Amino acid sequence: MGKVWFITGASSGFGKALAELVLAKGDSAIIAARRLEPLLELADGHAGRVFPIQLDVTNAEARREAVKRAVTKFGRIDVLANIAGAGAYGALEEFTSEQIRANMELNFFAAAELSREVLPQMRAQGSGH
Repeated sequence: MGKVWFITGASSGFGKALAELVLAKGDSAIIAARRLEPLLELADGHAGRVFPIQLDVTNAEARREAVKRAVTKFGRIDVLANIAGAGAYGALEEFTSEQIRANMELNFFAAAELSREVLPQMRAQGSGH
């Protein structure tokens, strides 16, 4: 079996492109995003090698559960690709404090926290990226 990837933001853009490449290469993937429907379409034709999970990466309990389900399904996670994110365009003074904090939550803290969830598994298996 090839590598097992955990890819967030897999419903569109770079996350989807990475998932398509990983699956075409023959590796397995946990593909995660807020919207499940695009993930199911992406999973079609890759039975046994892809595990779609609906996930809001800013939700701590959802992150823990997603990692648990991924390890239960494949036994390990070899590569974590924290792709989920969103841009914020405009002059800084036009954003509210809440908008700035929400952007940091999604683009920084969620990725850091998901990494903290996955790292113990990678340390236990002796490998991972």
